[in-house]
Amino acid sequence: MAILTMALTLIIGVGSLLLFIGFPIGLWGAVPMRLSESKALWWDALLSLVFFAQHSGMIRRPVREHLSWIAPPSYQRALYSIASGVTLAGVVILWQPSTSHILVLEAILRWLAYALAASAVALFLWGAVSLAGLDMLGLAAIRAHRCGATEPAPPFIVRGPYRWVRHPWYLGAIMLLWSATDVSADRLLLNVLWTAWIYFGAHLEERDLRREFGAAYESYRQQVPMLIPWHRPTGAAGHVSA
Repeated sequence: MAILTMALTLIIGVGSLLLFIGFPIGLWGAVPMRLSESKALWWDALLSLVFFAQHSGMIRRPVREHLSWIAPPSYQRALYSIASGVTLAGVVILWQPSTSHILVLEAILRWLAYALAASAVALFLWGAVSLAGLDMLGLAAIRAHRCGATEPAPPFIVRGPYRWVRHPWYLGAIMLLWSATDVSADRLLLNVLWTAWIYFGAHLEERDLRREFGAAYESYRQQVPMLIPWHRPTGAAGHVSA
C-alpha cells in the first residue's frame, strides 16, 4: 500500500504539474466536448472552481482532521498531492478552448511573452531546487511511518527565490498564465479566475503559516513581499512555502 501510494504521488503529482506548464504549447483541451461558446466558458469556470475547492479546501486543518478516518496523518500529504494532481489533470484535459480570439501578440510582443513563459518555468525549477530536503509530496512521511519513526518537523529556512517573495511558485503560475500569445475568451477567463484564486489562496496559506510558526513567520512576512519582488532579497530566516 505504501509503495503504491508513493508511486502514485510521484507520477500524478509531477505529471499534472508538467501538463499545467504545457499550456503555452497547446496541451490543454485534449477531450473536445463540442459545446457552444457560452456553455464551454461555463464548463471551464466550473472546472476551475472544482480545482480551487479541492486545492485550497483539502489543505485546511479542519478538513485534514476529518480526513483522518480515511488516511493516517503520515499519508495525508501524499493523498493531498494525488487528489490535487488528479483534479489539475482533469482541468487540463477537459478544458474547452474558445474560438473567440480577443488579442493576438505579434513581433516583439510575442517574443516577450515567450520570455515571460520561460522565466516562469525557470522560477518553478529554482523554487524546486530551493525546496530540496522538504517533503512536498509526503514521501518522507510515509517512509518514516513504515519504519516506525516520527516525521521530523519541517525546517524553517529561506533560500533561493524565497528570499525575494514568500510564494515564488504562485508568482511563477501567474507569470505563466499571462504569457499567452493568443488570448482567447477561455484563456482570459482562466487568467482572471486563477490569478484571483492564487491571491486569495496565498492569504489562506499565510493564515495557516502564522498559526503554525507564530512570530518567526510574522517576522519573515514583514521582511519579504508576498508575490511582487519590489525590493532587494532578505537574508532573514523564514518558512519555505509554495
